[in-house]
This record gives sequence, structure tokens and C-alpha cells, in this order.
Amino acid sequence: MRIAVASDDFRTVTAHAGKACRFLVFETAPGAAPREVARLDLPPEQSIHEFRGDGPHPLFAMRAVIAGSAGAGFVRRLAGHGVATITTDETDPATAAARYAAGTLAPAVADADGCGCTCG
Repeated sequence: MRIAVASDDFRTVTAHAGKACRFLVFETAPGAAPREVARLDLPPEQSIHEFRGDGPHPLFAMRAVIAGSAGAGFVRRLAGHGVATITTDETDPATAAARYAAGTLAPAVADADGCGCTCG
């Protein structure tokens, strides 16, 4: 399965997914450590916050997107394409992907009850 982790600097998990343009893409398989297979460096109009197209988007091909937080609009838009949104306080992208694949990634404390924002 493919997992995208929001990472503006390609080193740490980005705090908010809606305006993120950079993502590390990991491929996961049972019993194996996730491996980075791509880096997305999208133009600003391709951030989910700005994307208005009905056509394909690179994130719509993922099983899940991981970030530090995500607004309700982001979650809704990705869910509409069968993509799960996962928020976490984990700062290392590879660790976040591995823990998600193992089912052990803890949710972000701020988002444990929902972030309450409506931004996308």
C-alpha cells in the first residue's frame, strides 16, 4: 500500500496537511519496513486547500495521508476518494509510515477529539 506523509522539508512531518505541497511517498508490505518510493513537490495550486479540479490528484492514489493535523475539508475530500487521513505527533516520516502500517501510530493529541477547524 502507498502512504503519503506531508513533509515540507522532506525530513519531518508537516504540521498541517491542507496547504502542504511536499509529500514523501512510502510503499509498505507486510513484514517489511516501509520504503520511500517517491517525493511529491506539488505547485501551490495542487495543495488540497487550493485544488478545485475534478480530475486526478496524486494524493487520490494513496491509501492514506499522514500529517500533524488536518482540517475537516481535507479529511472529507480525501475520504471521497477512498483515502484515509491520519494525524500524528510523530515527527519522523519513515517512523510514522511504519507505525501506521503496523497499526500502532498514535493520533495527534490536538486531533484526538478533532481539531475543530473547517479549513481544507
